[in-house]
This record gives sequence, structure tokens and C-alpha cells, in this order.
Amino acid sequence: MDIAYFDCFSGISGDMVLGALVDAGCNLKHIESELRRLDVAGWNISSRKVSRGGLAATHVVVEHSETHHHRSLTTILTLIEEAQLPARVTERASNIFTRLGESEARVHNVPVDKVHFHEVGAVDAIIDIVGAAVGFELLGIEKFACSPLNVGGGRVTTQHGILPVPAPATADMLRGVPTYASGIQRELVTPTGAAIITALAPHFGPQPAMITHGIGYGAGTAELSEQANLLRLLVGESAVTEPRDFSGEIITVLEANLDDMSPQIYGYFAQRAFEAGALDVYVTPVQMKKNRPGQLITVLCKSEIAEGLTNLLFRETTTLGVRRSNVQRQILQRESVEVETSFGIVRMKVGLLNGRTVNATPEYEDCRVIAENRGIPLKEVLAEAVSQFQRNAGVGSIHAD
Repeated sequence: MDIAYFDCFSGISGDMVLGALVDAGCNLKHIESELRRLDVAGWNISSRKVSRGGLAATHVVVEHSETHHHRSLTTILTLIEEAQLPARVTERASNIFTRLGESEARVHNVPVDKVHFHEVGAVDAIIDIVGAAVGFELLGIEKFACSPLNVGGGRVTTQHGILPVPAPATADMLRGVPTYASGIQRELVTPTGAAIITALAPHFGPQPAMITHGIGYGAGTAELSEQANLLRLLVGESAVTEPRDFSGEIITVLEANLDDMSPQIYGYFAQRAFEAGALDVYVTPVQMKKNRPGQLITVLCKSEIAEGLTNLLFRETTTLGVRRSNVQRQILQRESVEVETSFGIVRMKVGLLNGRTVNATPEYEDCRVIAENRGIPLKEVLAEAVSQFQRNAGVGSIHAD
């Protein structure tokens, strides 16, 4: 099996992930054997069959005698590293805790190396996260995908007091991820569950094409009157017949319509936006109310910096409102190669699909410098670079722009 799909119709938590893995066929004794490598004492793990909403499921329980729940991110990462677990288990568990630590740092406005976990620093949270990483390895999971997340609602009591659902760190980790609330007044996505799924799954949406070999139901601790409190995990083989050399990610699109701003301001804003980390910034002519010509400013960015770029739009442009949406972006595998032209060396940006070059574009700055230094038209340098690349490699589609 190489792919796991999380159906989070009732949210996700660490114990639900462990329960679903065991229910799908992962041996809990094998998981426990690996977890005993951790330098953490005084805990016990067990599982039992339960019923949630009339459906059979597995509930995994971690019991411990620890009373001190405060551990720093550095302490936990060291704990994982020194356990000498399989390399991928160590990497995945460390990435999950790092994801959690970065969100805690943003929420509490402290450096990430100063973050101290409370609930998620306890033994049971460590066992849940590392145990999940062990379970994925035992099942041979290579790829992850997830449904939109039902986050719940209401309030939750934490070490920091009563907080809204989803809790602040959870909400931070779910930036760019499709979520919804079904009306259940309970925390359905916990910080541990959010960290696990957002650290591992690049895709959130419908179930991908796959041949399912195992299905596991992991039970949450609470009984819900509205629905079964379960996480469904489907594991199997990817049904994609042709390998893909492109990856997908969720990015944020910011848009604003303007009819009263100088183009000079736009140029300055675009420069500032790129400096702030925008993936792309562009303007489109639009027809606005009262038959006035206007411009649509569009900013593409990573979800985690969308708030800062929204503030930049308000500060540097004349807009009174900014639209925000999340979209799926597919990215070709990319590489940079150098070609020797009669004018000098030019770098080429190359895009690969299924191992075949489908796009190759000369680096503009390389060609501009050559054209200026030699006093020749830029278009000749661009054409020479494309021609030389074609002679060396051969491609399906080349652009000189």
C-alpha cells in the first residue's frame, strides 16, 4: 500500500489517527515496540473495539502517570532524534511537531525555539504523533490526501483558558486548508490532529483515484449525538497509471478592483509585494460601475503570508476591500540548465512532465545583460538560447519570453 486518504467528516485527533491505523490492519504491538525507543517512561497503550453511531471502530488509549506537561519544541525534537527510529519516522514526527511549534510561535508571538507545549507536550500527545508516524511506516504509506475538515464549534478549555473552536494554533495550521463547521458545538479538529494532517497531506479534497485495500475507523473519545465521532482512513494503491512530475499545493489569491489609483502607485505596490514574498502580482483592465475603466490587481501568495499582503494592499493602494480565496496550484518539476551560445552562457528554466521536457525558457536577466554588453537586439539572444537548447536536448514546447 502506498497511499492513505483521511475522511475527516467528524474531524481528526491524534488518538483517532492511531485508532484508524490499527483498525486498518496496523499491529499495535509493533507500534508500541517502536515507541519504546523513546526516552519516556510511565505510559501504557491499548486498544479496544467500540461502537460510534452504530459503526464498529477502534479506540486507542494512552495512559500515563506524568504530571509535568511542559516540554519545549527543542526537547521533543531531541527526544525523537535520540530514539533512533527509522529515518522516515523521525522525519515525519519531527515535521509534525515543528509544524505545531511554528503555529504556537505565531499565535503567542514568541520565537519558535522558545515555544513550550502544554497539552501537546504531554506523553500522550508525543505517543499519538510518533505512533502515527510509526504506523504510516509499517503500512508503507508514501502519499497522503485528506477531505475537507469538519472543525466543530463552540469553546474549548485549555491551559490558556477558554478559547474558541478551532483553537488559535489549530486555526493557524489550517490556513489554506478547506474547512467547514457542521453545527456540532465541540472541538472536532485538535491541535495534534491538525498538525499531523497538515504536515503530511499536500492535497485536500475528494478522494484521489486509488485501489482501496484497507479501511480503518478510529474512534474519538467523545460520544456525539449528532453523528458518529469517527475518522475514516482508506489505504491502498494509487490508481494513477502515469507518473506525474508535477506537485500540487493550496495557494491564496488576493484581488482588489480599483478605478482611482495612479499606475505609479501600482508599480510601487507590486515591487513591495514581491519583496514580501508574493508568488505573482499582475493587473487586468476591467470595466467598473458608472462605465469607468479600472484595474483588477491580483496577488498570488502562500497562505501563511496572505494576511500580511492583505494589509499591504490596504496600506499602499486605494482599495477599500480585498477578496481572498484559496485555489489549487499544480507545479511542474523544474530544473535550471546552462546552454553555451555564440554570445555566452545563458541559463534555461526547464519544466518536466513525466520525465519529458515540455517547457524551456531563457533567463531574461542573462539575455538582457548579453544584449546590453554586446549591443545586439535582445530577441536575437533569446532566439539563440532557445535554438541551442533544442539542439542539445529537444523539447515539446519552448518559449522565448
